[in-house]
Amino acid sequence: MSIAACMAFSGVIASPAAASPLQCVPYAREQSGISIHGNARTWWGKAEGKFQRGQEPEVGAVMAFAPTRAMPLGHVAVVRDILDERHVRIGHANWSSPGRIEENVLAEDVSEDGDWSEVRVWYGPSHALGARHNPLYGFIYNASPAENDDVATEIAASTESGRDDIG
Repeated sequence: MSIAACMAFSGVIASPAAASPLQCVPYAREQSGISIHGNARTWWGKAEGKFQRGQEPEVGAVMAFAPTRAMPLGHVAVVRDILDERHVRIGHANWSSPGRIEENVLAEDVSEDGDWSEVRVWYGPSHALGARHNPLYGFIYNASPAENDDVATEIAASTESGRDDIG
């Protein structure tokens, strides 16, 4: 599907707020299974040592936005689909209007180096990507750092023993 089609598709998918609307933090926690509490701006720091973090989007990961003047509490969203190296679809709450939950909306990496340090996000009222460039801390993955170490150890052991049944 082309990016233009995804942009049009994004506007159609955005859903109105539920009976008891969620803010971005409880929405991201519920949708990702990543149990972090506090304002969105604190998620990146609180994830350190508890969850894997990185700069590449993965389906199910939480996209952690850094606070700005326009978003002093930061923002969090959940990656739903990876379209290409610079476009993903996300689910999030409280972006286009207060309490509104939006699913499968487009987010575009607009960083100079293509490192997902800055994004533009679909903005419902304009039916297009928003003009604002939003800084990201990165992505929080639903796995602990220890789980990553265990997998790396198991892969290394299988390589040394000639086994190739890990995967």
